[in-house]
Amino acid sequence: MAAACGRLWERPAAALAGLAAARPAAPRSKDGLARPGPHPLPPGPRPGRALQGPGAGLGGAGEGRDQFCLKTGGVIYLFIYPFIYLFIHLFILSLQGVFLSRGTEVTAMGSQRNLSRLQSLSLLTSRSSRWRGGSILAVTTADPYANGKASRFVGICIQRGGKGLGATFVLRNVIEDQGVEICYELYNPRIQEIKVLKLEKRLDDNLMYLRDALPEYSTFDMNMKPESRLDHEEIPVNKLQVRMKPKPWSKRWERPKYNIKGIKFELPEEKMKEAQKWNKPWLEFDMLREYDTSKIEEKIWKEVNEELKK
Repeated sequence: MAAACGRLWERPAAALAGLAAARPAAPRSKDGLARPGPHPLPPGPRPGRALQGPGAGLGGAGEGRDQFCLKTGGVIYLFIYPFIYLFIHLFILSLQGVFLSRGTEVTAMGSQRNLSRLQSLSLLTSRSSRWRGGSILAVTTADPYANGKASRFVGICIQRGGKGLGATFVLRNVIEDQGVEICYELYNPRIQEIKVLKLEKRLDDNLMYLRDALPEYSTFDMNMKPESRLDHEEIPVNKLQVRMKPKPWSKRWERPKYNIKGIKFELPEEKMKEAQKWNKPWLEFDMLREYDTSKIEEKIWKEVNEELKK
């Protein structure tokens, strides 16, 4: 067996065959069957050591190759390691820069959001102020086609409609003998500013009849300056009655269903008596009108708005 292991580097196949032949047989039991268990290797040099070639145990070619590999690896390690360390260091610094920049961006976005919220709150308070139909307003909106990217319109509020986020208001002004009306959405994000130039009420909440009135009642200077007024003062009521143009009008304002108080009618008595025929006094005593909840809803909304103002 020792001879087979010694000649393993010359004749591997024959040596392995001799090694298998010299291997002791597995122990058997009394009945002649082989017992399971590991076979101990014979004493002597291991086959893996013999595969290194002659002179392996005497510091030959195998040991020389090992020393060469160690020296080469050390040289490579000494030259490459600083570059690897520098690359890792720069990579970590770049990651820190990215996270810091993101942190500053997040902080800037957070501050910008807070600022926009404060601006929106101030704008909402100005939009939900006490002005009603008859007040003169100046509205500034974002316009990409205008000079300065913003446009300003001054006019009298002739109508307020809608509820909640769908609330609207209409401004009217006469510019160069031409009536101009603009309907704004109260909470439109394009509206930059709503400034109350003159705070007052009229005898009617709806002033759509100014379309049929003389132009002088709807003409206002575009460079009008705001009037100073304290917040705790009551809103003054303007009891002005406008004069109308000759008929035809857009609506029959003289009829009782409109209940107009701000028009100074200059119609013949026959026309006024004919208009009174359209009056329906029985509606006040109609029992079925109790199912109409529109007035109840208006009262509820008025109470809610008054509570919100507090």
